Amino acid sequence: MTKFGIPTMLKLALAMLAVAASAAGQKLPTATAPGASITVGGTYSAFEAKYPQGVQGGAGIYVDLNFRHYVGLEGEIHYLRQNTIAGSNQTTYVIGPRVELHYGRFSPYAKAFIGNGKLTFPYNLGYGNYVIAGGGGGIDYQLTENLKLRAIDFEYQYWPNFTLGSISPYGVSAGLSYRILHTGGWHHHHYR
Repeated sequence: MTKFGIPTMLKLALAMLAVAASAAGQKLPTATAPGASITVGGTYSAFEAKYPQGVQGGAGIYVDLNFRHYVGLEGEIHYLRQNTIAGSNQTTYVIGPRVELHYGRFSPYAKAFIGNGKLTFPYNLGYGNYVIAGGGGGIDYQLTENLKLRAIDFEYQYWPNFTLGSISPYGVSAGLSYRILHTGGWHHHHYR
C-alpha cells in the first residue's frame, strides 16, 4: 500500500481548505444568499476498527461552520469505547470541508477531512497518535428551524502510518444537531 508522509497530508489538508474557501467566496443572487451558521451535534457511531478487528461503538460530537448555505467546515470527534477487545480503543479528531445540498427537509452532504487518530493498544500495552485522512457523506433531515436529525453519516478513514501497517477503518453514525448561531439570509420558515 502507498504510504503518505506528514508533508503530503499537510498539502492535502491545505488543498481541501483552499477548495472550501474558494467555494465560500462564490457569490449567489441577493434573493438567495444565505448567512453563516454554527451547528453543534452529537452522534452514536459504529466503526469497523481494523485494529484489532471488530466493530467498536461510541459517542461522537461535531461542529459545522457554514460560510454559506451550502459550504463550510466540519470538525468531528469519535470516542469508540464499546465492544473493544482487551481494552483497545480509538479516538479520532478530524476537520475538513463539507458541502451540502437542500431538497425540502433533506440535506445530503459530502465531506473530506484530515486529523489525528489515537489508538490504545490491547491490554494497555501503549498507545499511538497517527495522522489520518478520509471522507464520507450522509443525509441530515430538518426537524425544526434549528434542530436536525443526522439520519446517516458514512465515514472512511485512512491511517497511512499506523505502527503495524496502514489501516482503513470505516463506519456509520446517526444523531441530532442544534443550530446555535445564524447570521441571517436563508431561513426554514416552512418548518415552524
